[in-house]
Amino acid sequence: MTAEPPPDAETIVGSWRRPEDFAAIFDRYYAEIHRYVDRRLGPDIADDIAAETFLVAFRSRVRFQPESGSARPWLYGIATKLVSRHRRSEMRKYKAITRLQARAPAEKRDDRAPGGDHAVDGPLSEALAALGHGDRDVLLLVALGDLSYTEVAQALGIAYGTVCSRLNRARRQVKAALPDTATTSPDEGGIHA
Repeated sequence: MTAEPPPDAETIVGSWRRPEDFAAIFDRYYAEIHRYVDRRLGPDIADDIAAETFLVAFRSRVRFQPESGSARPWLYGIATKLVSRHRRSEMRKYKAITRLQARAPAEKRDDRAPGGDHAVDGPLSEALAALGHGDRDVLLLVALGDLSYTEVAQALGIAYGTVCSRLNRARRQVKAALPDTATTSPDEGGIHA
């Protein structure tokens, strides 16, 4: 029987004295963080941002709050801050998807983002581009990162109520911008409200 890995907080605190212990956090969360960044910015930059997320986390591990338990919200917060440095790239991606969808004949439309990502289609790209960055970050942390509201609050360093209000506003705006056929809610596995 294999022993359970130590909790994130214990691993990070241990890495204060034994830096090599931090590798367990990397192994545990790298693929998840990479997937999140890839879905936001695309594969061209995902490797760099995901790696930078863990470099920043490693360098700032002494500031990790062990009482928070999981490193997941902390890592998503770092990744989201790094993504914010590339907002123009993210916006160009959304606008490019929208333009591609508009140009494609209806029978040849592919509702996937470049690279085969089914998460963001043309109308959704346009709706996401129209959101304020704080609202978009909250919505995408819930929808793409599958974080709970509490984890989003921890990740972004904002109040739980702020998460709720931003998410509510983002869902309303996205729903209003999407065709009437979009009925899947974020709680049902999609971004649509």
